[in-house]
Amino acid sequence: MLQASQRTALSGPALIRLLARLADVDVPESRQSLSDRLSQWLGWTDAIALSSALNGNPPGVAGGAGVRVFGSAEESEYVRARSSLAKTITGDSVFAAHRRRGSAHASSQSAPPEPAADYAVFRQRYLSIQQSMEMGIGNLRGRLRGMLAARTPDMARLAVVDAVMERALSERERNLLASVPALLAGHFERLRVAEQATLAAAEAAGDTAGAAASNAAALTPGAWVNVFRKDMQSVLLAELDIRLQPVEGLLAALRAS
Repeated sequence: MLQASQRTALSGPALIRLLARLADVDVPESRQSLSDRLSQWLGWTDAIALSSALNGNPPGVAGGAGVRVFGSAEESEYVRARSSLAKTITGDSVFAAHRRRGSAHASSQSAPPEPAADYAVFRQRYLSIQQSMEMGIGNLRGRLRGMLAARTPDMARLAVVDAVMERALSERERNLLASVPALLAGHFERLRVAEQATLAAAEAAGDTAGAAASNAAALTPGAWVNVFRKDMQSVLLAELDIRLQPVEGLLAALRAS
């Protein structure tokens, strides 16, 4: 089996734990509080805007029959958006596992060779799906925030805070998440090299003790690419969970208001 080495378990989000494992690095637990880290990420203009949102008078709340009532339609919209993005990831042809045609016991010499794997293809598709997530989730977040702003003064203040935080952190978030494909490039190369070493060792061993026959499935050339496809899917799904957290927070506030 081709596996990344085990590292110290982290208590952070699934995305961080996955990347730490696949990138084959130890990631120490941060000793900073969330507020300390945010203070480093926010510029002085962001801090002023956030302070004004928290301490100033809440915006006027629109009342009357024109106010849209939160209900099952919004919950369903969230479920549809999440499901659609998840299907985009799991159903993408670039990440689909390729199977060889013919008998499962056919030798690697008789099977048609896999096309050479090009990481640039995976990277470009990852970035494209990131753009789809950013656009779809951003639109949904804006709609829910608009509904929240029309509720009570406290909810209107929360909507303003969310808007300020989105503006302040969106560029940093985009830059950090755009670096994920670079981390996965190392995993891609390690899997490729590990399979080459395994195949070379099996070839050197020859047919003694029937090792090649008993491990045919594990020694199929190109199997590492399917491992990588599955790992990249898992990272994208974990990233989807991270991106949806602000939306889930707005939904929770709407349910409670």
